Amino acid sequence: MTQNYNLKSFKIQFVLFLFYGLISNLYSQTFTDSNLPIVIINTDLNSTTGLPLEILDNPRILSNMKIIKHPDGSRNFMTDQNTAAFLNYNGRISIEIRGSSSQLPPKKPYGITTLQANNTTNNNVSLLGMPAENDWVLNSIAFDKSFVRDYLCYNLSRQMGNYATRTEYCEVIVNGDYKGLYILQEKIKIDASRVDILKIATTDNTFPNISGGYITKSDKTNGTDPVAWQMQGVNFIHHFPKPVDVTVQQDAYIHSEFDRLAANTYNQTLLNGYTSVIDVPSFVDFMLVNELSSNADVYQFSTFFHKDRNGKLRAGPIWDMNITFGSDFSVSGSSNVDQWQFSNGNRVGPDFWLELSDNGTFWCYFKKRWNELKQNGQPMNEVVLNTFIDTTMIYISEALVRQKTRWGTTTPNQATDLVNMRSWLTQRIAWLNARLTNFSGCSNVVTPPLVISKIHYNPSISGTLTSNDQEFIEITNTGSTTINLSGIYFSKLGTSYQFPHNSTITANSSFYLASNATVFQIKYGFAPFGQYTRNLSNKSQNIVLADAFGNEIDRVEYFDSLPWPLAADGFGSYLQLTSTSLDNNIASSWIASTSTLANDNFILDNSKTVIYPNPATNLISINSNITINKFEIIDMYGKILVINAINSEKVSIDISDFSNGIYFVKIYTEFGVKTEKLIKK
Repeated sequence: MTQNYNLKSFKIQFVLFLFYGLISNLYSQTFTDSNLPIVIINTDLNSTTGLPLEILDNPRILSNMKIIKHPDGSRNFMTDQNTAAFLNYNGRISIEIRGSSSQLPPKKPYGITTLQANNTTNNNVSLLGMPAENDWVLNSIAFDKSFVRDYLCYNLSRQMGNYATRTEYCEVIVNGDYKGLYILQEKIKIDASRVDILKIATTDNTFPNISGGYITKSDKTNGTDPVAWQMQGVNFIHHFPKPVDVTVQQDAYIHSEFDRLAANTYNQTLLNGYTSVIDVPSFVDFMLVNELSSNADVYQFSTFFHKDRNGKLRAGPIWDMNITFGSDFSVSGSSNVDQWQFSNGNRVGPDFWLELSDNGTFWCYFKKRWNELKQNGQPMNEVVLNTFIDTTMIYISEALVRQKTRWGTTTPNQATDLVNMRSWLTQRIAWLNARLTNFSGCSNVVTPPLVISKIHYNPSISGTLTSNDQEFIEITNTGSTTINLSGIYFSKLGTSYQFPHNSTITANSSFYLASNATVFQIKYGFAPFGQYTRNLSNKSQNIVLADAFGNEIDRVEYFDSLPWPLAADGFGSYLQLTSTSLDNNIASSWIASTSTLANDNFILDNSKTVIYPNPATNLISINSNITINKFEIIDMYGKILVINAINSEKVSIDISDFSNGIYFVKIYTEFGVKTEKLIKK
């Protein structure tokens, strides 16, 4: 199949090459129309000279931007710029030159913020079908002769199920000057449709709030973003919060998470090993995209991480993928076909990347994922990759001719580079195949029989109780034995929860996770098993229950539209699975229910635990006949005030600073979770 495909691919390349040669002389600097969207930027006039302002690296300047895009997908014309029906955007922006080495060529990359008419307020808008936001990038596709490497990698990562910046090719005109072929794409940013984590505030300096969310990167510094710390000579920089906003406590916390990863890359225990620190699937997928493409920058530069509140550290999103697939830019041979980038001896990142690859279990999952993704029809299959490249090249072929006319680049280097890139890809896949075999140790993992059986995603307002505070999720053990929940967590971003180490659920029983444990207990008369972080979406959310290595246990993606029961969308009902034997990812398996919740013995507490004195004024003691793994003190509003892992049978806590009132003490032991009411007077 590969041989036949290569012949077809060569024919397409030959046709494209002839196409370039035949029509390249027909184009001049006059640009009239395109099959791609057209972005027109006109900067404001200089108040002194009356001339358009020059776009600089800093500061940003004000401009007007129009994007011409026919809604029916037909051809776009410069003459359409005054026809509202053909304008995808027509409004104010601020703009600057962005990037580091990508600024060096004469064709510049730009950073854009869409603004309201007052030139100050951000304007969240959808550009070219991408979710509404205000921060955007015009990628100049620097140093990539093929003009497809970035676009290919971002799309590849999304096809694998990860967030990567959305991308749309376009042609750009600035102040009447045709600038060539660009990629309009999303800037990496915290947003429900981008990096879906909670925004941490400057006041979030104690647990659990200090635990997230963050975006951190390993990268070069341009001087405006100071280095937060270094690991093996690699710079770590705060992306969010911005360096100017991050507090001392937050800086110390996120630094400690990377230190914790570095200290536990060979630790296989579920309590404090590397799986308790990182989301394994995100690290595996991040490494696979960068290793398949042999990204010369990865691990040291343009390497992002993110972490949600009470969630695990995750690798990604991928970024800046131009020195890939055998690109010869920068260090000669830096994107070699026969090397691992995590150990290339030239540009390498912190030691934890190499050490993860040296961990037998992690590497087993890496090999397993590769062998899944290379199958027929899968994103890393050679035929799939080459078909995507061919389709893309046909789509941008005429714009490439104008690109060459404007900048004197692209062909014939572009056609030659594509041929070399395909040959390189064939060799790279063969090289990976020879090294990524024997993953039997993780190929047939048995996950526990846990089923998501109730979801209350949009409760109706009840008296003084808000909708969000009344949410819950029920999970049922359909098996005949007690299940140890160590390492199990919600693996999809949006809602965070990790089960306490050695917590359990008995056979044929259920437990509840609530958005607000105190509200749940007041409303239903018994304590939930735990409290998750962030609220469920009122529209749609993909809830995935996974084990410590990310192996999927159960998955439900609900919607607030038919055929899902509409009565569960703000009308007082919750979603209830009619039978745990049914596929709970199918709408017909669910009904809307208002039945009273019952405590189904969801957790057995065989311990004898005493809190005294109670009521208390200053100090309280917790005594148990078994080891207490962790305890939490929660106020009436569900806010966790104290959280400590102690691994002891006795503990004393000073509550003298607490206001008088009612609190709840949640105690975690190997037998489960126990919640006791505490009165402070």
